[in-house]
Amino acid sequence: DWHPQSQKATTQSVENNRKKVITVNATILRLDDLDFKPQCEINGKEAVSAIHRAKTQRCKQLIANVSCQSPVGTLYSKHLSGSCPSGGKVAGKALGCFKDENNYRLLTGYFGVYKKNNLQSHCIQICLQSGFEYAGVQYSNECFCGNDEPPSIYKLPDSSCNMKCPGDSHATCGGYYTINIYQTGIKKFIPQVANTKSPPSDEEHVKIVFLLTLNGRAIRQREYYLFCELLFLERRFPNIRLTRRRFATIWGNASLLEMLLSCMSELLNMSSWKWDFVLNLSESDYPVKMVSSLERFLSANRGHNFVKSHGRGTQRFLQKQGLDKTFVECDMRMWRVADRHLPNGLQMDGGSDWIALSRKFINYVAAPESDDLVTGLKQVFKHTLLPAESFFHTVLRNSRFCNTYIDNNLHVTNWKRKLGCKCQYKHVVDWCGCSSNDFRPNDWPRIQTTLPTQLYFARKFKPIINQAILLKLELWLHGLEKPSRKVVNLNSYWQSMYHHLDLSSMVDDGVMTIICSVGRVWLKSVTNGTCTVVVKKPIEATSYHLKDSYKHTLVHFKAEIDSLDVDIEVAFRPINMTYLVAPSSLTKRLEELTVSKPVIVYKFFPGDVTITYNISCLWIDLTGMVVEMTDISVDENPVTGHSKPSMRQPHLPGAWTVKLIYQQVRLAEAEFLITPLEFFSGAPLTKKQAWLIHGGSLSNTVIENYDKFLDSSYDKSMLKPVIVSNSKKKLEENCKTGSILLCGVKKAVEVCGLHVEECFKTGWSSHAPDPKSFIGNINQTSGTFDIW
Repeated sequence: DWHPQSQKATTQSVENNRKKVITVNATILRLDDLDFKPQCEINGKEAVSAIHRAKTQRCKQLIANVSCQSPVGTLYSKHLSGSCPSGGKVAGKALGCFKDENNYRLLTGYFGVYKKNNLQSHCIQICLQSGFEYAGVQYSNECFCGNDEPPSIYKLPDSSCNMKCPGDSHATCGGYYTINIYQTGIKKFIPQVANTKSPPSDEEHVKIVFLLTLNGRAIRQREYYLFCELLFLERRFPNIRLTRRRFATIWGNASLLEMLLSCMSELLNMSSWKWDFVLNLSESDYPVKMVSSLERFLSANRGHNFVKSHGRGTQRFLQKQGLDKTFVECDMRMWRVADRHLPNGLQMDGGSDWIALSRKFINYVAAPESDDLVTGLKQVFKHTLLPAESFFHTVLRNSRFCNTYIDNNLHVTNWKRKLGCKCQYKHVVDWCGCSSNDFRPNDWPRIQTTLPTQLYFARKFKPIINQAILLKLELWLHGLEKPSRKVVNLNSYWQSMYHHLDLSSMVDDGVMTIICSVGRVWLKSVTNGTCTVVVKKPIEATSYHLKDSYKHTLVHFKAEIDSLDVDIEVAFRPINMTYLVAPSSLTKRLEELTVSKPVIVYKFFPGDVTITYNISCLWIDLTGMVVEMTDISVDENPVTGHSKPSMRQPHLPGAWTVKLIYQQVRLAEAEFLITPLEFFSGAPLTKKQAWLIHGGSLSNTVIENYDKFLDSSYDKSMLKPVIVSNSKKKLEENCKTGSILLCGVKKAVEVCGLHVEECFKTGWSSHAPDPKSFIGNINQTSGTFDIW
């Protein structure tokens, strides 16, 4: 007979055994996958996982080597000594046994419980690492840190501290409300206060190097095209230099610090430049004060160093930042491989990686010959996540430059933790990271608050997200409410998507497919039997935006018309396939609904009624099957968000639909195209590749109980070749039925009897004038570009 309870127990037992096998396998390294023999037996779960996930043998071996060095203590120095004056404090000096009280603690800076390893030396190191003058052990397993010297009236006989330490049974660790207190060997750290008075008018201002780093964001900074474009600036302006040593940086990787130190080393070797400070910026920064104001401020603070500390408990910061972990950078990823102990003797610090450092300090930290402190810290931060956020702070705190530390990074950053901390970097790092948000017009008050402060830059800004805030800021800097002259294309923005000079990197196959489809659509539209037109080569593709809204995608072609070579730029805009189905108070609030990647992006206006709507998103492929369902939550507040399905790749190409369902009512839907590829790794797609890439996922999840929202006219028996063929037609129909514009890049041209105007004279072409962004002649009096 079948006994359900017995069957359930058996099933549970099998499941438990399966979990045990999975857990065991997670710590067993598959040696057959390696073309090398590891230097040691690797059984750490994180190291084994990283080696298994790494793509290249070089990366696997690098992770293995570090994993073998870390446990035996050969990867980092065990102790590093600083040279910051200690104020007469002696590390480990015992002050005696003191009475402590629950409501009046003698040491109030930090408290931790260490049931297995508490010991005087252990607690002293924790307190030293956290920057405290005093350490105390109490009740056997408790460690306290603080900066206030214990009053002598609380001192007790040494016999009152009589409880044994877990880390050494021969040592005593305080008692019941009695505490052994020791000096850590450092004095209380107090950052310097910046001088806000202007220097004498006859004093020469400091020279500032703005170290601008482009970190692979919106405009393909890793690619050769941008490097060539920037070389023009170096040739034109004597105060601009472009480093020839380039780094493929990703979020949080160790190369960020290596890049900064490399650039600083180059600056030290540039005899033609006389400078006093290096201040790093990214493509997402923008000044909120004139440079002259910054020059006066730094001139009044010569020799000081500006960094921003974390402002919270150091031990919590070390854990949140992953500083107690060893990371390895390879295969364009930061792999977490093991826990680690930081070198003893150090005060750890960190916060922001936006810095302004003096020449003397840079000469100390970036020179080829470094002392043991800098050399040891470079090795530590070589295997550290977000190293630039802690390296310079820690060197400053522990070196002779500790009295030059000013707790200010000169930046205001648009932090919105709920929006910016979504673990969005797990594709490049084994960690859950945060990122600040882009400024928009409703963030303007935050910029205004910088006026009376010593803040000179704001971040982040992205014109493709919002250019209006940049224009407002630029006018504000010049004391204007509107431009004093006409500025053509003031509200336009162009962003390059593809350029034929991108020789050093792989071209996006999807972008190339769309470019070629646009070429065919344009060719069909102009071919009328009166002339012969041939599209020869795509040159560039650009995304064009007007007043912070996408308008067109621009494609520049080399073409041949009746054997005459011409340059043509075509502007196309796919049709909007978003529909509101059920008019309601909720759909009236829906301002935007778009799909890309595929990710659905939505924007709702604020509502009048306090209510939370839990909306289901049905992801339907071109065969009419619901392959995924995601959820979004909308309340009465304005909200901009996204929902990403966890669908397996490859996706079946063609016209997909996402439908928004609330309480079994279809609110809205958006049709989007999964583009069929013509290319794979830059080469034309073969039949075998097409079958694999366009075949769809082998195990799509079928979501039931939503049949009434599906179109019964779908032919679910469509074969793959038919699907791909139809999706290609759909792509070109989508381009064709959208709006198309045309211009001649180098001159006005005739295309099959049609007069095409010069691109320069249009308002939309990538060759149209853009004076607000043009880097041209400088006003010798003001030192700025005459735009406004």
